Amino acid sequence: MNIALIGYGKMGHVIEQIAIQRGHSITVKLTSKEANFSSSLLKGSDVAIEFSVPDAVISNISKCFDAKVPVVVGTTGWMTHLEKVTAECTVKQGGIFYASNFSIGVNIFFKVNKILAKLMNPQAYEISMEEIHHTQKLDSPSGTALTLANQILANVARKTSWTESENATEDQLSITAKRISDTPGTHIITYENEIDKIEIKHEAKGREGFALGSVLAAEFMINKEGVYGMDDLLR
Repeated sequence: MNIALIGYGKMGHVIEQIAIQRGHSITVKLTSKEANFSSSLLKGSDVAIEFSVPDAVISNISKCFDAKVPVVVGTTGWMTHLEKVTAECTVKQGGIFYASNFSIGVNIFFKVNKILAKLMNPQAYEISMEEIHHTQKLDSPSGTALTLANQILANVARKTSWTESENATEDQLSITAKRISDTPGTHIITYENEIDKIEIKHEAKGREGFALGSVLAAEFMINKEGVYGMDDLLR
């Protein structure tokens, strides 16, 4: 499989290592210096893996559609444009795989989070979340934190929105977002009342889990059209 890497920072380098270990070839490596690249550069690639920045991701996705190259998108912070991107994917008969987090462990954590939220819905516990990422993480809260938050909001009736404010109201889920050097990603969800405290936590030990998931998604997307996510891959 020939892979185009759109975004060749720390994550891109780890993706390259894992892809080569799995017998694939990296045919294109695009850094921020090539932000205005032509879609023709992607011709000959079987799939693209996009880990760039929120300001560039929509344009990069569109170029992949133009080149008829399915794209795996690991960049977060663009989900307000999902409807537009989905429509463009349909019109151009493109293929896109997106996820707020490509770690298999995190996606299992998502399922645990939903189950726990349903169980805690009738219980009188206050709910909060803390997420920690490296200082290069541009979106805050992270895409993973927002996925977790939306799962809680969908299953706990007393919570209707999330906030980063220290003065959260009773109907708000409080999210504390921290940025610390060389921290791949930690997410902690806490349920607490005057009697006890329950926590679930996922802590990434490095970038390898995210990188492996993106390569598995790229393998999944070969010759595919349409919109896909981690649930499709895990099935």
